[in-house]
Amino acid sequence: MPLQGFQRRHLRSLAQPRKALVHVGEAGLSESVLEAVDRALLEHELVKIRLHEPEDKKAAARELAERSRAELCGLVGHTVILYRRHPETPRIELPERGQS
Repeated sequence: MPLQGFQRRHLRSLAQPRKALVHVGEAGLSESVLEAVDRALLEHELVKIRLHEPEDKKAAARELAERSRAELCGLVGHTVILYRRHPETPRIELPERGQS
C-alpha cells in the first residue's frame, strides 16, 4: 500500500540525522549498487542514498525506488530517501490518521 503524505513526512524526519549508506557514482544504477541498496533496506528499512551528479535526479530517484521495490519518501538535493518495510520484523512504526 502506498505511503500517505504524513507518513512520508514522518519518515523524512527520521532520516534527517542519518548518513547516506549507499553512494551512486558516475556509473549509475549498476547491479552492485542495487544489491547494496537492497541489503541496506533489509537491515535498516529507511536509507539515504547519495547520487553523484545525475542528469535527472528525480527520474533517478524514481528508478531507484522502483528497482529496489521501495517507497520514495523524499529527494533532498542529491540525496534520495527510501523506505521498505522489513518483511518479518519491522522496526519502524508508521503513524496512522487519528493516532494521538
